[in-house]
This record gives sequence, C-alpha cells and structure tokens, in this order.
Amino acid sequence: MTVIDVHTHMFTSRWLELLKKEGGIYNIKTRPDGQQEIFRGDTPVVIPQRGHFDYDLRIKHMDAAGIDVSVVSLTCPNVYWGNEDISCRAAQESNDTMAEAQTTYPDRIRWFTSLPWEYPQRAIEELQRTCDNGAVGVMVLANIAGRSLTDPLFAPIWAEIDKRGLPVLVHPTDPPGVDMMDMTKFDLSWSVGFMFDTTLAITRMIFEGFFDQYPNLKIIASHGGGTLPYLVGRFEKGDEVEIPSRRKMKRKPTDYLRHIYYDSITYNLGALQYLISVVGAEHVMFGTDWPHQVHDTKGAFANTGRLPVEQMAAVRSGNAQRIFKL
Repeated sequence: MTVIDVHTHMFTSRWLELLKKEGGIYNIKTRPDGQQEIFRGDTPVVIPQRGHFDYDLRIKHMDAAGIDVSVVSLTCPNVYWGNEDISCRAAQESNDTMAEAQTTYPDRIRWFTSLPWEYPQRAIEELQRTCDNGAVGVMVLANIAGRSLTDPLFAPIWAEIDKRGLPVLVHPTDPPGVDMMDMTKFDLSWSVGFMFDTTLAITRMIFEGFFDQYPNLKIIASHGGGTLPYLVGRFEKGDEVEIPSRRKMKRKPTDYLRHIYYDSITYNLGALQYLISVVGAEHVMFGTDWPHQVHDTKGAFANTGRLPVEQMAAVRSGNAQRIFKL
C-alpha cells in the first residue's frame, strides 16, 4: 500500500543563518541537554535536527519506514520575521531548496510553498512563482506574527489560493498567551499552546464565514485538528444560542469540520478513531511530523494500521492522492 506523509518538515542552512542574523525576536539558545533551539524571546519554538537539512537522510528514513512520498514544508517560525526583503528572501530560499529536492527525487518529494504573508503583493508573486516550480500546496502558520488568518490584510492572498483550489497546511506556532505557559518549569507551548493555536485559527475561520467566502480551499488542520473534534458539541451549542444578527456562517459548525482536512498526528489510537468518527475517514491524511524530536512515525503506522482496511487505505494514501492530485 502506498503511504504519503503530508506533515513533515525541512529547513535549509541558509534559512537558519538568515534567521540567526535577521530574526529579530527569534534567537538561538542552548538547551540543558546541549541542543540548539530556536526561541521567540524566552519561548521555545523548534529544535533543528539533522534530518531538517539532509534530503538523503530523509529518503533513507522514508525507505526504512515504508513512506513512499513526503509532502515537505517549512515549519515555525516560517518566514514571518525581519523586514519585507528578509521575509521574501527567507521564503525564496526555502521554496527553491524544496523545488530542487523534488527535481532530485521526483517520485518521492512534493512540497508546500511558504509565503511572505505580511506583504500580500509579494506573497501572491511568490505563490505564482512557486506553483510554476512545482509546489502542490501552501504552508501557513496558525497566526502570522500575532495576526489572525482571517485578517483583511490577507484577503488577496486567500483569494488567489482559493482560485487555484490549493491544499493549505495550517501549522501552529507560539499562540497568544504563550508567556503564561510556565516556561521556567516545563514547556506547555508544544503540548497545550500548539493545540490552542490551531484550534483558535480554524474556529475563527468557521464562525467568521471564511469557508463560505473561500469554498475551494482545502485546509488541513495540523495534529489531528488540535482540539477541534473534541469541541464539536460546544460549537453546535454556541451556534444554537447565537444572536441571529451576529451569525456569519451559512451552515452548521459540524458541516465545516467535515469540510476541512486533518492529519493523523494524535499520538493515540483512541483520539484518531474519535477524529474519524466526527469528520469521516475521507478527511484524514497520514502525517508523522518527522524529523522533530516529537515525530511519531512508528505511532502513525501503528495507529493507522489498527483502522478498518478501507479507512487505513484512505488515510495512508487515498485522500492525499485525491487532494494533492498525486
């Protein structure tokens, strides 16, 4: 059975050097275990691993794990730092490296483009350029330097993505309120903050009527949708008691949860089964989060392997083949 990993990440050395030099609030610190980590002020963001920079190592990992195709993306902090020139350079550096990797491994690598979202005209130009170079979707963080994805500033970019009907991986980063997550004791930014960031971003899209405005988008909510599936009942109750004059969406919240897509990164079989019970197996795709320390390649295979055969086939490859036209 073909396996397609839709949530897996790559960096480039030049992107990292640019971040070190021009990252502003982002900086590199050494963890107690000796590893280098990217921080936003005092908030941990991501730990670069060897696999983030080495496509040969990635292919070896894919071969050993049984992954046929990886749709790679740049994770947080993406390119939302520095000035306009720096943001565009960072995007171009990452995107060009991924395009080169696809050329080198045409049967194994596909990629999400990263865009300088804070500069809409430049973002649209980069979207055009990278789609021409082979990008099969768009990566966006769940908030862009603190701005909601539904901010009117980004409307021209969303309109162009919607026109193209592209898949969009919404990936969390440090959310509003992250400074309250007890960084001096333990890191709740990953376990709690990331889930909140994705949940807040998609919930705003639902309740603001975003999916009615952009019906062709194929949003993919990272990490099993954060807490979105678990909140389905509260969403329905909130819609039921909403003041009619304030209601912006045309359908029920559950309809929108079943309109978007999710990866399978739940770290727990029961959570994956519950996600499928809410949104349907046709809306879930295989993901590993490799090569982060928290990647769950073995768990992804083990959990999807416990699903009924038809569901397993849809999650591991069938849905991605349809969504990405692979």
